[in-house]
Amino acid sequence: MILSTHKAHTLGDWASLAIQKHFEKFLKHEANVLKDKHPEDLHQMRVGMRRLRSAITGFAPAIDLPKPAQEKKIGNIARILGELRDLDVLREALEKKYQPTLPGKEKKSLDKVLTQLDKKRTQAFAQVKTTLEGDAYQSLKQSLTKWLKQPSYHRIAQMPIQEVLPDLLSPQVSQLLLHPGWLVGTEVKDGEIHILQDLSPAMVEQQLADDGSLLHDLRKEAKRTRYQMEVFSDFYGDTYNTYLEEVKRIQSILGQIQDSFILSEFMTDSLRLEMKSHLPNLANQLTGANYQSWQEWQSIHQRYLNPETRTNFRAMILQPNAEITQSGKFDG
Repeated sequence: MILSTHKAHTLGDWASLAIQKHFEKFLKHEANVLKDKHPEDLHQMRVGMRRLRSAITGFAPAIDLPKPAQEKKIGNIARILGELRDLDVLREALEKKYQPTLPGKEKKSLDKVLTQLDKKRTQAFAQVKTTLEGDAYQSLKQSLTKWLKQPSYHRIAQMPIQEVLPDLLSPQVSQLLLHPGWLVGTEVKDGEIHILQDLSPAMVEQQLADDGSLLHDLRKEAKRTRYQMEVFSDFYGDTYNTYLEEVKRIQSILGQIQDSFILSEFMTDSLRLEMKSHLPNLANQLTGANYQSWQEWQSIHQRYLNPETRTNFRAMILQPNAEITQSGKFDG
């Protein structure tokens, strides 16, 4: 049986609370996702599953989950929801942000792309429906429902939450700070890292062509870090939340760059033509969007290459707020 927040003290107690919260969130939207009327329901269900997956990852040392409810199983289902969601986001961008700005000839080309996108979306929704009605998803729900009624823990779950928080968070923060994507757009001179300054839009496009996959992977690492930090945000103070907001910003800026790449790739595949020659206005807009995102990236990039920022980030993780952890608050 799940404890109230006022009686939760151990790692295991807080694990159960987090799993229950995010399990209930994605279940709330399941019926409407199957009706396929509002894209927001799909978004919220996907968010709920992501956060559940992050909670399970974050509390992994403490919890003993049945196989159908383990992190990889949830990840497989969330990935299928994500494929549909990505198409919705792509369509919204094309239809609302870009199409109104294009000349007539390019609008006609874009109409062809939107037709192709709708076909792909029909296929993706069929896959979502099959998944949500399938055995793996039903087993996931049944297993989590049963586990929440009678949670099974590893012995470390008995530890007070505030004593183990740094050990839970530090590995993921280290993964973020050690990612090679931080070195994209830099040069090393005499053992010091310098960010390349005053790059032209064409030079930025070349950087993204050469190392865009590294930045995309850094974005995913930032996303994992964000979700895990959000699980534990109630156990820290303002400095923690400032770093959390910066991690969100990293994810957002690099996500904008990735969205432009996906859009460009989809357009090229759909039209089977070079975008710059067939849709020059749209291609120029995407180049401009990438350049703007790159400028936003410069300041936070510089900050996280600063040894002081990295040292303070690590040190802050080591200092959970004991008063908060004893208050019974939980929103993560």
